[in-house]
Amino acid sequence: MGARTRGIANQILSGGLDATDGLSGVVPSSNITNASVTSVSSTPSIGGGFDKVASDPPSPTEGDIWYNTTSNTVKGYVFGVSSWATGGNMGTPRQAGSSCGTQTAGLAFGGENASVALITDTEEYDGTSWSEQNNLNTARQVLSSAGTQTAGLAFGGTTPPIDGTTATEKYDGSSWTNTGSLSVKRRKAGGAGIQTAALVAGGGIGAPTYAKTTDTEEFGGTSWTSGGALNTARNGLAAAGTQTAALVFGGNNSDGNRTGVTEEYDGSSWTTGGTLNTVRDDLGGFGTQTLGIAFGGGEPVTSNTEEYNGTSWSEQNNLSIARQNLSGAGTQPAGLATGGNRDTSVGYTEEFSGAIVEIKTLTSS
Repeated sequence: MGARTRGIANQILSGGLDATDGLSGVVPSSNITNASVTSVSSTPSIGGGFDKVASDPPSPTEGDIWYNTTSNTVKGYVFGVSSWATGGNMGTPRQAGSSCGTQTAGLAFGGENASVALITDTEEYDGTSWSEQNNLNTARQVLSSAGTQTAGLAFGGTTPPIDGTTATEKYDGSSWTNTGSLSVKRRKAGGAGIQTAALVAGGGIGAPTYAKTTDTEEFGGTSWTSGGALNTARNGLAAAGTQTAALVFGGNNSDGNRTGVTEEYDGSSWTTGGTLNTVRDDLGGFGTQTLGIAFGGGEPVTSNTEEYNGTSWSEQNNLSIARQNLSGAGTQPAGLATGGNRDTSVGYTEEFSGAIVEIKTLTSS
């Protein structure tokens, strides 16, 4: 009677096909769903797997990919690449100074100049160039800082000839005034926060040996009080964030070794986070607890730059000029690296443009 072909549709929909059904040929790819297909010999062309649009969508979501039929390119809303660019040089080259503020409204003060003298010099940055301002009351280096260009805070450090200081000063956008002193003399500590809610952590205390400490202090606008102790005693560390969400990283520990240890502060206690990829001290930093930037420092001196995402550090594009004893200001994706040491004090300024989510043309590499 010949082969029976009636009912194949029912077999496909219910019982499935087997070797006795006598069906041969090709099933169109349009009939195949996304459920575990094997032994497929060909796939649609590159444009077929993405939404096809004549122009890029105005409000894409991170991870979106589409095919632009006007430019005939595959595009996506993905992270770009971070970079450093040369900014205006400081009026007074310095190392071991400090800074605060933003990329377009920065403040730098103190440090050691090219003549190896401790300075009170203060400068403001407008995103292009530095201008001289009224000086600190106390000349010092390896000091810490917090705040903004118009509400800055300077605290601790080393004063001539080698003594530490508890001196704390406030900047109002024009001049410095003394305020409540630190509880102990300390140098090379990490500073974070704003003028009315600042934090200092670690550093070296007790002249002349300056033992590395876990001690933390919090500033409330007029005076300092004790905070939670770090897990790892160290000096030469960098810091970022706020008084209740701070981040410290790097430094030189009690054994005299450089460290990549990172710690996060919640306003009362510190917990250990992801370790820096490059172990170093005397580095710069800026940002927040969940988006911190570390750069420079070390011995040998490095230009290495890393970004912290709240869990781990990832490599970024390096500083243009490797140096140590530099300082940082700003937040990701717009920060500053100022001053530092390359055999002598330098006035270099570099501006950081962080990786941000943006529309990129996707190509093979």
